[in-house]
Amino acid sequence: MNTSLCIFRQASAPLLRRPTALSIGNFDGVHLGHLAMLDQVTQAAQARGLAPTVLTFAPHPRQYFAELNRRPELSPPQINGLRDKLSALGQAGIEQVILARFNQKLAEMSAQDFIEQLLVLGLNAQWLIVGEDFRFGRQRSGDVTLLKKLGPGYGLEVHTLSVVKDLNGHRVSSSEVRAALAAGDLTQSASLLGRPYSMTGHVVHGKKLGRTLNMPTLNMRVTPRCAARSGIYVVRVHGLGSEALPGVASLGVRPTVEDDGRILLETHLFDINVDAYGKLIRVELLKHLRDEEKFPDLPTLTAAMHADAQQARAYFAPHGL
Repeated sequence: MNTSLCIFRQASAPLLRRPTALSIGNFDGVHLGHLAMLDQVTQAAQARGLAPTVLTFAPHPRQYFAELNRRPELSPPQINGLRDKLSALGQAGIEQVILARFNQKLAEMSAQDFIEQLLVLGLNAQWLIVGEDFRFGRQRSGDVTLLKKLGPGYGLEVHTLSVVKDLNGHRVSSSEVRAALAAGDLTQSASLLGRPYSMTGHVVHGKKLGRTLNMPTLNMRVTPRCAARSGIYVVRVHGLGSEALPGVASLGVRPTVEDDGRILLETHLFDINVDAYGKLIRVELLKHLRDEEKFPDLPTLTAAMHADAQQARAYFAPHGL
């Protein structure tokens, strides 16, 4: 992560380092399409002496309207939590992130006020890039045409980025990444992201059930609306040493032993026992082995867990653990 990344909760020009080269979006997943846009931002910033900056929103506007209309099923699953998003933005060279709260005031802001009050006066934006289908302002009334019409009058240079495709010709978008993750297709998600899909979090205490089954696990909480398919995965864990550690993980609500519905990622490392409580780890999901199941009893669960571990070891065998 860019150690100099500054995060702001409001658009306030006096707080910002200097005028900005800006991109706007939710950046869920920070996929190849996002990275192409962020590359343009950093290049423009460097050429013009501006601060490479991103304006993003919490909650996701679709989540806000889904909750407002009491239609939670319309809220999009999240590819990454905030920590992973900010880390990816920092690694892409962004220096400033404005994490604006999407609320009624922002939802009802006119398109012209969005440009004048938020982008120009609030963020001191002098250069902007957005997707060709970018919409903003009350009832999504603003578009790229309006930006390009009004922008120059405020000293705002406006650019757009056309659709980015992966090596297989698929359109790269957060929706496509979510679809791949929901299908357990980690090859496709990696193709869209430009890297293996991963989750970052602190190791928390669990019920120690894995220890009694001779399969101790590192437990990590994940976002409640996680886009990844529940189930068993081959994984690699970063953050516990100089090398990534191989293992097998369960992502889900643990229906055999729990009923609280909270999603956990439980990772069993092979042939190593580490004290990881409280440590920040990153878990790469490499292959989906099977869906989460509810077993009739602990012996059946234990047998399945050991079979999963054998499958995961077999995955790593050609490359060595």
